[in-house]
Amino acid sequence: MTTTLTDRIEELSRSRVPFVSATVVRAQAPSSAQPGDRAIVLADGSIEGFVGGHCASGSVRTAALAALDTGDGVLLRVLPDSADVFPEAPGASIVVNPCLSGGAMEIYLEPVLPAPVLHVVGAAPTVEALATLAPSLGFVVERADSGRTPGGATAVVVATHGGDEVPAVRAALDAGAGFVGVVCSRTRGAAILAELDLTPEERARVHPHVGLDIGAKTAPEIALAILAAVVRAIRVDGLAARPVTADAEPPPPRTAVDPVCGMTVTVVADTPHLRHLGIDHWFCNPGCRDTFAASLA
Repeated sequence: MTTTLTDRIEELSRSRVPFVSATVVRAQAPSSAQPGDRAIVLADGSIEGFVGGHCASGSVRTAALAALDTGDGVLLRVLPDSADVFPEAPGASIVVNPCLSGGAMEIYLEPVLPAPVLHVVGAAPTVEALATLAPSLGFVVERADSGRTPGGATAVVVATHGGDEVPAVRAALDAGAGFVGVVCSRTRGAAILAELDLTPEERARVHPHVGLDIGAKTAPEIALAILAAVVRAIRVDGLAARPVTADAEPPPPRTAVDPVCGMTVTVVADTPHLRHLGIDHWFCNPGCRDTFAASLA
């Protein structure tokens, strides 16, 4: 991996930008890529680095965006025909790309997602316990009393115990947090909900009297119960970590089927394209586009 790509990966990680790391594991001649070649694929479909020619990188782009969506790593096999020359393995995905100039490749795609941010509001012992325990579970803890806002937070926990809970919950919802917990009694929780007058979508994101019922009494036990609820929301309910630029993110690129070779291609700025009779057609490489154009002559 080049120093430039290493620096770029570090930059993206610091900026909490999700991406997929693609590494060529095996390559058979006459593939243009070599084992160890690497690239990164961003959420907009752009590729930085090298993992093969136009057709191979197109297959990598499409599979990488799918991996970014699921968060699961995958071993991608790119083959020139339907004969699988590599042994079967769990977690592998096969793409037959008839446009390859021979050879076959295996590329490991590893999604690199931002660590979930837990934004905590208040100065109660429960907050201190959360700040101590959460990092061991992979959370980045941000505290409101340090001037942080809830923008980009995966979950927000409000523990002001009769303080400004309502505006803190409102700010977390407006910032897009998918999980907003309030440390309070059930009675106080009902009063907070009544004062907020939430939409059904907002109500689903607010968790008064937050935490799984484990009979918690001490601050560390309450923190454990709260984090268990947040982890459950992530692992079971699909709550996703959010990059700090989530509100400005464009929608993911769409896909299309190459009418010549049948490959699924991801439509980005440099995807070969032809418009005929008012219909857009997209291709895995310029060769397929030229073949299609010739068939229309």
